[in-house]
Amino acid sequence: MDAIFLTFILMLSIFLGFELITKVPATLHTPLMSGANAISGITVVGAIALAGNGQQDLANWLGAGAVALASINVVGGYMVTDRMLAMFKKRGG
Repeated sequence: MDAIFLTFILMLSIFLGFELITKVPATLHTPLMSGANAISGITVVGAIALAGNGQQDLANWLGAGAVALASINVVGGYMVTDRMLAMFKKRGG
């Protein structure tokens, strides 16, 4: 594809993403974050497929790095979500 067309798509997606994120109310942040973590789980599956391909050493290393980074993203996201949900629980009893 033409580089100008791809740059236009990139700029449009950045603008659209920024506009959507700024309009999300605080009460919807936790469910949306959980959904984003589920999408990162799909990234882990794709990275595992790349790492286990066995075609080239570079692909194996990039796949292993992608597995590590996506796993950190998933675990950290769920930890933050759990902490946010704990703020809504009643204290003591």
